[in-house]
Amino acid sequence: MDFIATKEAAKKWNISERRIRQLLEEGRIEGAIKNGNSWNIPDYTIKPVDKRTIKPDNKGFIIDLPKDYFDKVDDMKKELDNKRPLPKETLRTLKESINLEWTYNSNGIEGNTLTLRETQVVLEGITIGGKTLKEHLEVINHEKAILYLETIVKEKNPVTEWNIKNIHRLILKDIDDKNAGRYREENVMIKVASHVPPDYLKVPELMEKLIVNYGTWKSYHPIIKAALLHGELVKIHPFIDGNGRTSRLLMNLDLMNSDYNPVIIKKKDRLEYYEALDKAHTTGNYTDFVKLVTKLEIEMLKKYLDLL
Repeated sequence: MDFIATKEAAKKWNISERRIRQLLEEGRIEGAIKNGNSWNIPDYTIKPVDKRTIKPDNKGFIIDLPKDYFDKVDDMKKELDNKRPLPKETLRTLKESINLEWTYNSNGIEGNTLTLRETQVVLEGITIGGKTLKEHLEVINHEKAILYLETIVKEKNPVTEWNIKNIHRLILKDIDDKNAGRYREENVMIKVASHVPPDYLKVPELMEKLIVNYGTWKSYHPIIKAALLHGELVKIHPFIDGNGRTSRLLMNLDLMNSDYNPVIIKKKDRLEYYEALDKAHTTGNYTDFVKLVTKLEIEMLKKYLDLL
């Protein structure tokens, strides 16, 4: 593979080197590799769409909920906030339990056959006989992705394409390094869904528009905003694999950035989950999906409050 430097890319695309470096730091130049302080850009890479020229489409989503729908979850959140700071050991053990359930269920939705106990054992560094290397790596990678989210939240970093790609890169690390953190270059279908993802050539622009649109959702309740982010990312299906896990992690990143708890979509509820997403993708009606996420947030708040 042939590479070009930032200076050559600037000349090729007729934009400044400073802008090239900014695009590189945002993770918006496909296939770019950083070596020390320098970047190598594949010579086949297409010039990124300038998102400064992209305007939000402000399309209306259907979310049919009463005005007081979030009162219960918000009251529970206030109750928990009033108990902060939480005891360190209690918080540590609770987070370990949540991260384990989160990893087990998110991988299980995608077909991983490890049980909850086996998932825990893998995270402790033990190999499970009769299970594939891929299943082991899915567990290890998901745990690392959760830790990455915690770093982003701690540093108060916003949702960006760079962060989305980094989450995906962690999910597919050592499983499919060729496609890890890179948008798909072929068309795909979503299993058990009537929605057909867009042509792969449209993915870079659609992802840029997603981030622009996301910036206009600040007026929504945080649970709605996080649910929309998950749903619209899956609708684009930007990656060849790992879209579901990446979307669930991204939704929880947004919830955590809004000082809510991460939610766990359970393996046993995947039919309800799939149906709510497919309805949102085909009709624009996110009501069922928002209800599901709200229910899960209440469950998580109850878990915290019961322990305290």
